[in-house]
Amino acid sequence: MRRITLWLVSTVAVVVLLFSYRTSTMGAAAPNTPGVVAAAPGVVPNGPVPGSSAGSSGPSGATVVNGTVAQTRWGPVQVRVTISGSRITDVVALQVPNGNRRDREINGYAVPALHDEVLQAQSANIDSVSGATVTSDGYRRSLQAALDAAHFGS
Repeated sequence: MRRITLWLVSTVAVVVLLFSYRTSTMGAAAPNTPGVVAAAPGVVPNGPVPGSSAGSSGPSGATVVNGTVAQTRWGPVQVRVTISGSRITDVVALQVPNGNRRDREINGYAVPALHDEVLQAQSANIDSVSGATVTSDGYRRSLQAALDAAHFGS
């Protein structure tokens, strides 16, 4: 009888602990997060070159295109791609999930890795970053939308 009681109490304790476990402190970022404004998707007329001073135009012949906002499980992802001639010359993440410290930590290494992958592959056919699968998928979807809007590769 004593063993049964001990087993029952232990089982209840484990079940309570499992149901109370939280995997994220903030959950998914709300689509209407204050201070985060989605850039309009499509070609940016006289668009700024990512990484340059505000208000400057892209180099002659360069096309700057915003991808659509990809809503992911952890928050929105949007990229801006710069295409010069028949090459992707830059990709900037306009939005990434940032609801908590872990999101910022993951994106701190994932976004530069995704950037390098795009420049190497010259397409949206890139590998996901380990540990950042959700962000990688959103990045890829937004990038493909931008490349489609620019008629890149077609």
